[in-house]
Amino acid sequence: MPSAGWTFLTNHAQVLLCIARDPGIRLRDIADRVGITERSAYGIVLDLAEAGYILKEKAGRRNHYQIQAHLPLPESSSRERTVGEVLALLGGGEVPPASEPPESNGPDKPTSSHGV
Repeated sequence: MPSAGWTFLTNHAQVLLCIARDPGIRLRDIADRVGITERSAYGIVLDLAEAGYILKEKAGRRNHYQIQAHLPLPESSSRERTVGEVLALLGGGEVPPASEPPESNGPDKPTSSHGV
């Protein structure tokens, strides 16, 4: 029986998966699903937004997130894989097409100035 003391995915990856499954998810629900505090969930969402992996929009009283699936993974050994490819593999589906890079940037130009 597998140990419950560790996981294969980091909290950042788990939060990103939660957002991929439900772009309108609340921080409270992310925290519950990942098993972290709401404050930790907020910090991870902030990290992902600052790195350019997600865009956050206010929709009424809630936030709506858009994953930038075209961006490469931050690990140097995984540069050939995109966030969208990994999320599709782990989530069993595809990230919505709205996550594609804007036409004006071209395929090799990042959309973020955060160095990701």
